[in-house]
Amino acid sequence: MAERSLEGASIVVTGASGGIGRYIAKQLAEAGARLTLAARDRNALESLGIDATLVSADLRDAEAGRTIVAAALAANNTLDGLVNAAGVVAFGSLADTADEVIEDLFLTNVLGPLWLMRAAIPALTESRGFIANISAVVAEQPLAGMAAYAASKAALTAADRALTRELRAAGITVTDARPPHTETGLADRPISGIAPRLREGLRPEDVARRIVTAIVVGEREIPAEAFSD
Repeated sequence: MAERSLEGASIVVTGASGGIGRYIAKQLAEAGARLTLAARDRNALESLGIDATLVSADLRDAEAGRTIVAAALAANNTLDGLVNAAGVVAFGSLADTADEVIEDLFLTNVLGPLWLMRAAIPALTESRGFIANISAVVAEQPLAGMAAYAASKAALTAADRALTRELRAAGITVTDARPPHTETGLADRPISGIAPRLREGLRPEDVARRIVTAIVVGEREIPAEAFSD
């Protein structure tokens, strides 16, 4: 498979103000991509200092995906790629996890990305583009005290694997990235619970670089162990 050129490519990055998303956005910008950056907080997007189309959107809203894709098409007339780096985490036993926390985990980590991908597929079919979703190591190695979070990430990975087959004929490459614990600060901002003691994680800029490399070469899965390569 030929390497994908990022120069001039119209790419959406959601969760672009987050710990990994910001580095993916910066690396794509350095490679010459035309970016549409989305996050809940527009001020956080503006603080990145990246020349891009900025969209304030919450993936928990079923309309957000259509809004983001429409913004990218309005700005660049095409859509060549979608990187979903948005996500939330929660800790604690399932018995102690509130209904609204489980709902938020699945809305942000699963349903939002599905709605977004569905909105993007027609344009990505035209460009024979790509989708890259950031799942997590817990999709492979679920941990006690993280059942709901692990289930949401495993659901995203399952969707990616199905879409790899479903979208192959359309020429769309789907990449599922499952990085180990990364020093993004996300564990310090859970929507519920308290993070267990964690060993030092990977540098987010290194994780981002590995994901961008996978996009260029067309890798379909980046398992946790691949981030140590």
